Amino acid sequence: MQHNVANSPNIILSQSLWYVAPGRAEIRAETLAPLTNECVRVRALFGALSRGTESLVYRGLVPESEYSRMAAPWMGGIFPFPVQYGYSNVGIVEAGPSDLIGKHVFALQPHKTIYQTVTQDIVFLPVGVSLERAVLAANMETALNAVWDATPGPGDRIAVIGGGVVGCLVAYLCGHLPGAEVTLVDINPKRAAIARLLGVHFSSPEMAPSDCDVVFHCSASAAGLATAMEAAGNESTVLELSWYGANLVQAPLGGAFHSRQIRLQSSQVGHVSSSHRPRWTHRRRLQIALKMLTDARLDALLETAVDFFDLPDRLTDLLGARSDALCCLIQYP
Repeated sequence: MQHNVANSPNIILSQSLWYVAPGRAEIRAETLAPLTNECVRVRALFGALSRGTESLVYRGLVPESEYSRMAAPWMGGIFPFPVQYGYSNVGIVEAGPSDLIGKHVFALQPHKTIYQTVTQDIVFLPVGVSLERAVLAANMETALNAVWDATPGPGDRIAVIGGGVVGCLVAYLCGHLPGAEVTLVDINPKRAAIARLLGVHFSSPEMAPSDCDVVFHCSASAAGLATAMEAAGNESTVLELSWYGANLVQAPLGGAFHSRQIRLQSSQVGHVSSSHRPRWTHRRRLQIALKMLTDARLDALLETAVDFFDLPDRLTDLLGARSDALCCLIQYP
């Protein structure tokens, strides 16, 4: 396979991961157009797979009604297939305005070795954020938006159901609230060590706290949603962060759901939370999410890096239901 080389020095080739059929992906080459003014060319260094959303894309489970809304910012192709998906790319500027060359940046770009974009679409890495940890920016942005949506406060009893990357980051953010009692709930006992490292409690679903002021559901399962509803206190909020794609999920809306007046609310990172929308742009939110990644403890969410060119053969395992991986780190050549 030809890796970012061409016969002419004026031709720049980029390699991209494409989802081409249910359970099948391949790497394709494309020739980049000449770089225009106000644009930069970025060479990728690290990236990350989104085990939630990308597993649904990989299996062709994006419902037709959501094709437009679920398109990533710079997605190539159209749903269901073939699509060039992904939204976590950390790289180095190698061409463009002279004052930007050599800068490390994050962008919501698909999995590709080189990309070109306008300067407004890249965000510079803050001091103290490593290249590898920066791939968590999109997940941190999701977690931050969810916290804005749910508005937990100091002293609240908070449960986070589902210890994936987003769930761990939500628990991490809530753990900074003074006096808050935060519990990460997961079926995998290995998440207990992560919870302790992040400064929050851990529980199995059977021992989940009850009478909570705020509950975040991040497990993408009907059982997890039931646990979330059981953990909620009277007139409290259950914030649903899971996206199920074309799958139908049973919601436990019987029993005491109505008499306890539990509020079930959705949260989606495509919109800035209504509490901040009048003042915040998507770019400002992403910049702050990156600044929130200076804590080295968050490295515990990163799995051993996978070589970009090995992805087509590794995706079934990485995105499989039996995988207990957290952030699937991608390393580019």
